Amino acid sequence: MYQILAADIGGTHCRVGIFEFESGLDGPRLVHHVVHLPTGEAESFSGLLARFFAEHPSISAASIDLAILAVAGPVQGRFCHPPNIRWSIDLHDIANVGLRRGALINDFAAQAYACRSHAMREAHVLQPSRADHAATGGAVAVIGAGTGLGHCALVADGADGYLAVPSEAGHAAFPFVGEEECAYGEYVRRMTKLPYCHGDAIVTGSGLARLHAFLTGEELSPANVSARLAESPRTVEWFARFYGRAARNYALNVLALGGVFLTGGVAARSPVLVEHPAFLAEFCSSPSFGQLLAGIPVSHNRNEDAGVYGAAFFGAQRLRRRG
Repeated sequence: MYQILAADIGGTHCRVGIFEFESGLDGPRLVHHVVHLPTGEAESFSGLLARFFAEHPSISAASIDLAILAVAGPVQGRFCHPPNIRWSIDLHDIANVGLRRGALINDFAAQAYACRSHAMREAHVLQPSRADHAATGGAVAVIGAGTGLGHCALVADGADGYLAVPSEAGHAAFPFVGEEECAYGEYVRRMTKLPYCHGDAIVTGSGLARLHAFLTGEELSPANVSARLAESPRTVEWFARFYGRAARNYALNVLALGGVFLTGGVAARSPVLVEHPAFLAEFCSSPSFGQLLAGIPVSHNRNEDAGVYGAAFFGAQRLRRRG
């Protein structure tokens, strides 16, 4: 029996869970509720981990076989400097709190691994798999609107496991259709000074606020726009269409016959933005592959701790191969 410490370290919160894993079982099992810690209150990476163990003395660092740390930032081997955290993460520092072995992965890679974990039991199905797709398998596409528009694919690795394939598709040019949409694109370029509009400027929390301002003239924060969506049907319809377009394009890019999973804070706070009919109408709109897209399962991941489960899944896969 192995113990895994799985953490999802974001700019605002760090989520930590302790999992048990035994070879031959279907996956790691959460044995301690997921703990939420304020990332900004920690003076360092070591300090964050030390606070977790100090507040939970029944958990011994010496009993942890593997620590998997998912980080919202670019991972370079054993190091990461997250853009929204004032300190860096060096994996060597886990020894300061008594942890022996660990690995860093990107937070969206953890979201991808979560698609094969128990976290998906809570996912809301927006479009079921069609019968002729059920046995096809294939890549899984994960896309999530939050501060940015994250993307990651999950593919079989040929050794009874999975490999997360990172992407920066949120920085690819976003396509607009028709005069009104193109006028909005020019508006965004003027407001942001960008040379071209990309997904991070359109299908994100800040993008929601810009869209609402363009359509209504009201300049509100993303949170305030979310609170008023019931009074803003055009904002909802346009954003759902844009989100569906981004999801469709990524599904086609990776041929996501294994399904599409939506995650991220925008839909978590306002599910209507992916449940509106405009989302699936746009997702399935393709002159060449509309029938294919209509058979791909699409789910909204509502578990905000999914990154912790994904990190644990990745850890279990590592331990299984170590034997």
